[in-house]
Amino acid sequence: MSYTSPNWHRSALVTIDTQNDFTLPDAPARIDGTYEALPRMVSVLEAFRSKGLPIVHVVRIYKEDGSNVDLCRREAVEKGLRVVAPNTKGAELVREIRPDGYAPLDAERLLNGEFQAVGPNEWAMYKPRWGAFYRTDLERFLRDRGVDTIVFIGCNYPNCPRTSMYEASERDFRVVMVSDAMSQVYEQGIREMRNIGVHVCTAEEAVEAVRSVQTASGRP
Repeated sequence: MSYTSPNWHRSALVTIDTQNDFTLPDAPARIDGTYEALPRMVSVLEAFRSKGLPIVHVVRIYKEDGSNVDLCRREAVEKGLRVVAPNTKGAELVREIRPDGYAPLDAERLLNGEFQAVGPNEWAMYKPRWGAFYRTDLERFLRDRGVDTIVFIGCNYPNCPRTSMYEASERDFRVVMVSDAMSQVYEQGIREMRNIGVHVCTAEEAVEAVRSVQTASGRP
């Protein structure tokens, strides 16, 4: 257990695809349960922000011509489905999870692989496929900041969060799944995560753990 237990003081929070087009009740690609999980996502985000721990918001952006879209969705986008299109309201992070002083996402920068600062110690990044590490600089970005534990929340466990957690595990990060701050979670999925050493917890448990982190002054 010592190799997989979270080091909360060296952790980063990663939110997955919590964008308007996937989250809002009237969204064109709404994922059931994401909107309902927002209050628990927010509680974890606030805990990380209060400690100045890094936060990365991972997003999808689908070009209108479908050229960068997954094969399973490309035809629909080519035929006119408009989902998380560049520089649209639908591609934006939902309002509830945005930091103070948030500025709109810059699709050109994100599609070029840049990490866009959206708040103090908080960034957005684009992933071209399910996993947050596939053809991205996320591993280097986190290693450069001394991160060895990644805490995951966000949208649609069976697809992007699950893939991203497997990718994090195979890169020898310690991995935390906040099960009630993620949509479409099911019991077999939780068992599968635990079987590869993922620490599964609730938002309340994650918040309590982050609050116990010592600050630079040595105080929690």
